[in-house]
Amino acid sequence: MTEKTDNNVSSSRILQGITRLQNVAAVWVLIAAVIVAIIMSKTETALVPLWFLAMAAGFTLQRSRFCFASAFRDLFLFGNSQIMKGILFGLAIATIGFAINMFKQVPFPAFGVMPQEANILPVGPSTIVSGLMFGFGMVLSGGCVSGSLYRMAEGYVGSWVTIGGVIIGMGLLSQTWNWWWNAVISESPLIWMPTSLGYGGAVILTLLGLLATFLFVTWLESRSGIYIPQATKETLPNETFDGKLASIWRSVFIKGWPATVGGATLGGIVVLMYMVHMPWGVTGELARWANYAMTAINIPPPTLLGLSDIGGCAGRADESGLFTHTFAVTVGLLPGALVGALFSREFKLRFPRSPKRYAQSLIGGIIMGYGAGLGIGCTIGAFFSSVPSLSVSAWLFAASLAGGAFLGVQAIKRIG
Repeated sequence: MTEKTDNNVSSSRILQGITRLQNVAAVWVLIAAVIVAIIMSKTETALVPLWFLAMAAGFTLQRSRFCFASAFRDLFLFGNSQIMKGILFGLAIATIGFAINMFKQVPFPAFGVMPQEANILPVGPSTIVSGLMFGFGMVLSGGCVSGSLYRMAEGYVGSWVTIGGVIIGMGLLSQTWNWWWNAVISESPLIWMPTSLGYGGAVILTLLGLLATFLFVTWLESRSGIYIPQATKETLPNETFDGKLASIWRSVFIKGWPATVGGATLGGIVVLMYMVHMPWGVTGELARWANYAMTAINIPPPTLLGLSDIGGCAGRADESGLFTHTFAVTVGLLPGALVGALFSREFKLRFPRSPKRYAQSLIGGIIMGYGAGLGIGCTIGAFFSSVPSLSVSAWLFAASLAGGAFLGVQAIKRIG
């Protein structure tokens, strides 16, 4: 009995030591992030708020396990719509915030002038192909681009492989972009709903579309017959000041967030990013890295036709210098997610159990990267920031994304 008790005490001390070590590491990550922000401020002041907002986005993604690939996979595979509902909730909040911001820029949309930086993207066959490819690739690899980035910070080695595949895929797209531009994209219109409906009509139509989608996924969930019990709240001694602080700490840093809280927080973050300068997007920086890599191996990308005249995060691949807006909103996600993983004791190196998982991650990443480049954004830039931009392209991309994700689910069922 004594030996068992001693073992329990020893294990408890080890866990406490690990907890303290991860907490200290999280503090050092925060200090390092502040130092990077100070250095970036020498380049441009706007980079600092974008950096910290990206950190907040990464922290939110990690705490709420928010991944677009998981949302579609869980819906089609298990009939679980919790993450999808969180996405819809976040989109509703962002739509209202974006409309206010765009109204300040363009108060009279009927004149045909579109707001700067809004993710209003081409509507055409390339939108469908990009959505199908991205949806299939993200399910095959096990995570979308943003989901893979925050899982990188948690120690998932497969996610590092996925992002490597995304960079390769975007490099391949750069080599073929001009063909797509000449064949399809140059003739594809940019359809911004306020031009014909006004802001009121466009917002109402978007919110009705989100409501219809909410009802549809709820119906799908009801058909699955799967019951998801609500987690019971842990009773903590909240009568004292220390007890209340401990409860808040656990709610924010230890316990997982509900998907609706994650979606609402991300919705607010993308609005703030747009107020600073640009809607959130993570593929622009990865496209830059792809171009640098191709140049390093003597296969430089050609001059990309028309890309600089289109919104969307992937269209920013021509930015120069280390510290850019795309650097801030993409790389900033990593320390934010790492802080969340360390404080919650969820950081751990995790290697795929089977070699075929590496292949899945790489191939899925390549397909996803090509689709993101073709769509001029991923599930963030071409969907989560494009729906609130009141762009018709977002809805076509979303429908194609769902189709690709469905095909991806069928594929992983066969792979096993």
